[in-house]
Amino acid sequence: MPIRRALLSVSDKTGIVELARALSARGVELLSTGGTYSTLLTAGVPVESVEAYTGSPEVMSGRVKTLHPRVHGGILARTGIDDADIERIGGRYIDLVIVNLYPFEKTLAKTGASYEELIENIDIGGPSMLRSAAKNHERVSVVCEPADYGALLEEIAREGDVTRSTRARLAAKAFAHTAAYDAAISGWLSARGEDDGYPRHLSVVLDKVYALRYGENPHQTGAFYVERTAQPGSLGCAESLGGGQKELSFNNLVDADAALEAVREFENPAAVVVKHTNPCGVATAPTLADAYRSARDADPMSAFGGIVALNREVDEAAAQILAETFLECIIAPGFSPGALERLRAKSSLRLLATGDWLFSDYQDRQFRRLGGSFVVQDRDRTGAGEVERGKTVTRRKPTQSELSSLDFAWRVCKHVKSNAIVLAGPGASPGVYETLGIGGGQTARVTSVRIACEKAGERAKGAALASDAFFPFPDGLQAAAAAGVTCVVQPGGSKKDDDVIRAADEAGVAMIFTNVRHFRH
Repeated sequence: MPIRRALLSVSDKTGIVELARALSARGVELLSTGGTYSTLLTAGVPVESVEAYTGSPEVMSGRVKTLHPRVHGGILARTGIDDADIERIGGRYIDLVIVNLYPFEKTLAKTGASYEELIENIDIGGPSMLRSAAKNHERVSVVCEPADYGALLEEIAREGDVTRSTRARLAAKAFAHTAAYDAAISGWLSARGEDDGYPRHLSVVLDKVYALRYGENPHQTGAFYVERTAQPGSLGCAESLGGGQKELSFNNLVDADAALEAVREFENPAAVVVKHTNPCGVATAPTLADAYRSARDADPMSAFGGIVALNREVDEAAAQILAETFLECIIAPGFSPGALERLRAKSSLRLLATGDWLFSDYQDRQFRRLGGSFVVQDRDRTGAGEVERGKTVTRRKPTQSELSSLDFAWRVCKHVKSNAIVLAGPGASPGVYETLGIGGGQTARVTSVRIACEKAGERAKGAALASDAFFPFPDGLQAAAAAGVTCVVQPGGSKKDDDVIRAADEAGVAMIFTNVRHFRH
């Protein structure tokens, strides 16, 4: 049955006038409330106020305006079943509901939003209308986002109505919308009484983006979901720019996020190559092309088939060298037209653009599911400046060049799986700092030291070493010194600190304690 009557009540007025005009041109009667009614009236769109329809004025400063039998009856009524009741209450069938809600989440995100302001941005009538329309989607179409207006009008023009499958899809979206809205309110209210700032009731609302080819392994299924509250600049908000003949896999996405988090640590042009969630090469340089070349060459065997993150728009010079190696995915703030043309020629290479950029100190919470439960923590935002503020505990102090290398190694180290050891130093070109050897994911710290030194080879001589946690015994320090490492940064805090310091002094190694640990499990 063609749409006869539509109710429009929106906080976000984007596209509402154009939608209303198009509906009116098809002979649809329009009902509207408050600000939406005024907007349509001013635009010259024929519209009837909900007040006139219900015969009941808005009261309590607009808190009550749509909570009325003629509104909800008109939405919930079933053709051929509730006709007598509709006539008895003086109502009319409403076939289309266009509603979006008071901006509670935007108000919550504002600095200094008051309790009273937040309370007044809790919508009551809007969710009620959305839920009524979604419940009765067998007859009623419901739209809660301006992004759906265009497709709605196209389908009405093509089919003369909204199809049942579309009504069902829009109903599911409306229920998800109100669920997310209620979750945000519940989280805010329940956090107010908690000393630690973590809400008593925490809901995470996710939207499916696409199904994965498979999960971590081919016998596992999987799907990619995005948080509704994902921050611009995050992986969840990244745009796929084409390239590649297949979707990103579970492992690609996990690695892309690890690479992106690591490259955020640096202000200068930087590149991070990740394999199996661990950085295998990291470098900063005056240009993005030089940074990637140094990062790749730090461990070229591991770089093959890796994921690369860059902290600048990819230009043609960087694209040229990126194209030399088989890579699964590149993620960066953006790509120049020339770079896109060059990289899209690689049939297996996927390209992701974050657009906005999140710096290393952005706030977020991290979740890990543990068999029917979750642990939740705030994101590890520190790292920058910790070497500079650290305490030199050895007789020899690091040189200025060593301090720069230690700072670089320390920022990389927090992104390597524990027990994490990173060897780094200046590159062959001026202004370049690069990883020389990385060891992590071992059950003994001394093993990670040996792996990092073995990867560095002769380049371990004169290198700086960062350790994500303290050395429990002198053996790790001694292994590093034997390989030629000249300076070390670590948190300190071991019962054997004095023994480790003594071993460093005996080897002439300079060492800094930061008093900050950066485990990554």
